Amino acid sequence: MAAGSGLLSMLSQAAVPEQHGQMVITPLVCPWCDWDQFEVTADECFCEGCCLPLGIADGDVHADGSTWELAESTPSRPRLSNAFRKPADITCPAGHDVFQAAVALALDADGQVRRVSVGLRCPVDGTLRLHLDNAQVVPSKT
Repeated sequence: MAAGSGLLSMLSQAAVPEQHGQMVITPLVCPWCDWDQFEVTADECFCEGCCLPLGIADGDVHADGSTWELAESTPSRPRLSNAFRKPADITCPAGHDVFQAAVALALDADGQVRRVSVGLRCPVDGTLRLHLDNAQVVPSKT
């Protein structure tokens, strides 16, 4: 992903760090085939190269192996609705359906993920979109 694409910059401006924590922002790359373009649903990015899912709202993108899930809805941080959580086509305004993606992880002082933001960039026309905006996460129950 080109450093000048604007995607990482958009996430660095949108993501809110935790007090005394740190922010980790990185492009998403498929760990199975090293591809960087995805079809996106509410909770997952499906690699265009190998069609395997990479969970963006359940901890698959954190290198230390910890898992999380989106927290229950709060007025300031709404959870994706059940209607939106089913696989749905996400497209850019021009109708393209494959994206480069990046994630911003807000870590607390102990290094635990507390919030996640996901940005998308259409590689065809460069359209940027904030897909998850500082969504609160909690440790996975599974």
